[in-house]
Amino acid sequence: MIVQRRAVTAVLAAATLLLAAGCSSDGGGGGGSGGGGDSAAPDRTSPGSSPSARATEDVPPAKGSVKVVRTVTEGLKSPWGLAPLPDGDLLVSSRDEGTITRVDTETGRKTELGEVPGVSAAGEGGLLGIALSPSFASDHMVYAYFTTESDNRVARMLYEQEKPAGEQLGAPNTIFRGIPKGYIHNGGRIAFGPDKMLYAGTGESGDTGLAQDKSSLGGKILRMTPEGEPAPGNPFPDSPVYSYGHRNVQGLAWDAKQRLFASEFGQDTWDELNQIKPGDNYGWPKAEGDSRDRAFHNPVAVWHTDDASPSGIAYAEGSVWMAGLKGQRLWRVPLKGTEAAADPQAFLKGEYGRLRTVVSAGGDKLWLVTSETDGRGSPESGDDRILELQVT
Repeated sequence: MIVQRRAVTAVLAAATLLLAAGCSSDGGGGGGSGGGGDSAAPDRTSPGSSPSARATEDVPPAKGSVKVVRTVTEGLKSPWGLAPLPDGDLLVSSRDEGTITRVDTETGRKTELGEVPGVSAAGEGGLLGIALSPSFASDHMVYAYFTTESDNRVARMLYEQEKPAGEQLGAPNTIFRGIPKGYIHNGGRIAFGPDKMLYAGTGESGDTGLAQDKSSLGGKILRMTPEGEPAPGNPFPDSPVYSYGHRNVQGLAWDAKQRLFASEFGQDTWDELNQIKPGDNYGWPKAEGDSRDRAFHNPVAVWHTDDASPSGIAYAEGSVWMAGLKGQRLWRVPLKGTEAAADPQAFLKGEYGRLRTVVSAGGDKLWLVTSETDGRGSPESGDDRILELQVT
């Protein structure tokens, strides 16, 4: 069952009673019931958008489609981050093994670049998101977000393809450190935006108070230069904090108008897809899902945690596509400006297990990474795979 803004209003009075409940986080191995269903139209304009601006944008059909074109590769262990290379191949990180592997997208052949030193994998922590430098063609730098014994941090490494397999990663140069770590809620998604700044989604590490503390790096979306400094134009002086009030940001993607969207784990009630505005407060732990408090930026769409437990997101064909872990399905959210144009639509429900990462492959194609070997899945073959999808 999918519920949007008006539908959640009735439960707001009880929301605070749920904050002490157990963490849904990545979710258990089982999928929830439902998928599809009607929901009320949004009842207010999202901050920063206007009816006239939205009217000039193309709106995708209410219903889309997904076709699994092929399995690109199999035999992956705890895959997490995915970064397309300029030649069409893929880099994939292993959360638990701390390695980065290159996948030939034509043959499926895997070549291990090397292991990232200093990774401390436990719970939801380990080697998480990866991204290529905006100047990768000249500097060959790969960025990685990972958990250490003391914190979560971002480092960059030189990728030297001419070296032997297993020795192609240079020593990590840490550009940003001090992000709170925990057994849960480590965030981990990184991506370079259209402005060539590095964005990082963080979690509050299980300490809910960090999300509303603008001096903390936990429960935030951070924006920094490629060197790890607070990016010019950030909303808070001399701070990398771009938005706050997040529980555990897991996906980052920009639409055709360069607007940022992010997916976020709820606790036991509502998972969220948010449209991110600099300096805005997204409510956690004071609000989960929609809120009547105008101090908080309301989500584009929400889901019950059994139906989603969202991870990576991508933008293609006018929609945000969201991978679901506990929900074991791929969600399509068609957009009209910064709002959902129609009810979210579910695909691949239970067909490939837990879904971790989805990345645009250009045009109507997506790369999709499964997550059955993360300790919460039920793998039949004992490994994970990358799929190529065609979507509308």
